[in-house]
Amino acid sequence: MCSYRIVLADDHALFRQGVKKILNSAKELEVVAETGDGLELIELLKKISPDMVILDISMPNLRGLEAAREIKIISPAVKVLILTMHKDNAYLADAISSGAEGYLLKEDADTELFSAIATLRNGGRYISPLLSGDIAHELIQASHKEKSTWPSDPLTIREREILKLVAEGISNRGIADLLYISVRTVEHHRANIMKKLNIKNTANLIKYAVRMGYTSETA
Repeated sequence: MCSYRIVLADDHALFRQGVKKILNSAKELEVVAETGDGLELIELLKKISPDMVILDISMPNLRGLEAAREIKIISPAVKVLILTMHKDNAYLADAISSGAEGYLLKEDADTELFSAIATLRNGGRYISPLLSGDIAHELIQASHKEKSTWPSDPLTIREREILKLVAEGISNRGIADLLYISVRTVEHHRANIMKKLNIKNTANLIKYAVRMGYTSETA
């Protein structure tokens, strides 16, 4: 019997190793890759074909929710299970709208992780017991009815990455050095971002980044 292939993405290495150990204890599950970085996760998925990705919301360079959207574009058949500490229903709603099939709180992981995986494998949706109820049910129903009407994010992965760094106060030269690209390329990306968002100045660009959760402070 072929193993069920899982990729783990969480920027807390010790927690990630603990989850990996738990998953590898099940004969039918196999952790085939892991990372603590959202952009690195997307690059991994271009090289391997897992059955499921388990990821946190708060990760550097690309948040888990944005990563989930990219996963569904790259590999629509891959199941996405959000594993997070965030109990806010707003995060749950964003996770569902991103295409994630499951939302598991870290505090429930010791007793519910295998149940969540099994539910997603069988084509269902899973939400942590601490969040389950009428609100969760309504969010899932809304995701089926309104998914086609949700606005798509106009920015590319690279543009989101640059927007995040701009919002954190990094200069064009600093961004170029961090991403190993030229200053001119950074300026080109910034101009494209502002054109796509119809934003005229850096101050409003930063406000947009904060509002949309591109900065680590609001992740």
